Amino acid sequence: MRVIEKHLELLVPAGDLEKLKVAVRFGADAVYLAVDNFGLRSRAGNFSLEDLHEAKRLTAAAGVKIYLTLNASLRAEEFTVLEQLLEELIPLDLDAYIIADAGVLATVRQVDPQREIHLSTQANTCNPAAGKFWRQAGAGRINLARELTLEDIAAFRSVPELELEAFVHGAMCVAHSGRCLISTALTGRSANRGDCAQPCRWNYQLTEEMRPGQVMSVQQDERGTYLFNSRDLCLVEHLAALAAAGVSSFKVEGRMKGIYYVAVVTDVYRQALNRLAAGDSQVDPNWRLELESVSHRPYDTGFLFGTEDAKIHAGDTHYQRSHDFVGLIRQNEAGLFVEGRNRFLPGEELELIGPQMKRALIRVAGLRDLKGDELPVAQPNSQVWLDSLPGWAEAGDMLRRKLVQK
Repeated sequence: MRVIEKHLELLVPAGDLEKLKVAVRFGADAVYLAVDNFGLRSRAGNFSLEDLHEAKRLTAAAGVKIYLTLNASLRAEEFTVLEQLLEELIPLDLDAYIIADAGVLATVRQVDPQREIHLSTQANTCNPAAGKFWRQAGAGRINLARELTLEDIAAFRSVPELELEAFVHGAMCVAHSGRCLISTALTGRSANRGDCAQPCRWNYQLTEEMRPGQVMSVQQDERGTYLFNSRDLCLVEHLAALAAAGVSSFKVEGRMKGIYYVAVVTDVYRQALNRLAAGDSQVDPNWRLELESVSHRPYDTGFLFGTEDAKIHAGDTHYQRSHDFVGLIRQNEAGLFVEGRNRFLPGEELELIGPQMKRALIRVAGLRDLKGDELPVAQPNSQVWLDSLPGWAEAGDMLRRKLVQK
């Protein structure tokens, strides 16, 4: 393969401060996050200004960048609040703002003209002419529309001094680059203002016009039952092709996902990008196995190889995974202990996972609470000593259980 000349950035979601710490520890180059206003995940934990100061301290120490999402669709009366927020954010010196609205871009340029601007996928940038327009307007990077093929992406290389960012993993929307009106129509919660109810994942039934109130199920056939539900995106096997097409930032979806998802997905894509940056395009089959361990819908490559190859419809809304997340390793003055997230028992076989794809199977020999008393079971939210941790274990590592496949 050809040598990749640009730095390949791994951009990871940080729904709250705990997830940010996990993303940094497992190898993110940059994180994207939001405050309570103007992001597209209003029901994520999000960050207060105080949290942002702590986030900036943590990421600066690790050499990780912070991109703040301001990509909601704004109403006219909200721009005064936006200007006030931008003034408060200036001292934080965040690395970039992610925006979708031309009015927001203009406001950022006026209030904080030195701030780097990244264009959100919500802007639906599908062609180099649009890319050139946004570059001239002040955007240094564009997150490409998710509907593009490799050939479409490669065409953007004609736009000078424009960084290309693409989603490589996570949930996809039924609408064009996420600009969906179903949630607003059915629930009054706007997806374009950060409050999507995800009605595309719901199970729909039918009523016949002459039989009001008589509900009939939609029978499943080879095309499935759930009419709008999308598969999840997984491009870990195609990063070399994306890099060759000009993509330099590889973005993971999932600010609403848990810390186990953030840890595993970050870990896998970190290893894949490290190998690619070293000039090796070989795909490790363990990467896909690891990604199967987190909760997800069936994986697909989206539109990357053309619409004929796209299998977007998921068939049903059932999540699948190969493992349960059962505990997080914490530390106090006496040593390492486990904070339970799912119940587990003495005698069980669990797997410890750490950054850089460290993995170790352990047998739970016995359980004690932090006072030293023996326990018959570790419950969610319990804090327990575990005698069987390997020597390389550290605070922030995680325990998981392999599920028995039916």
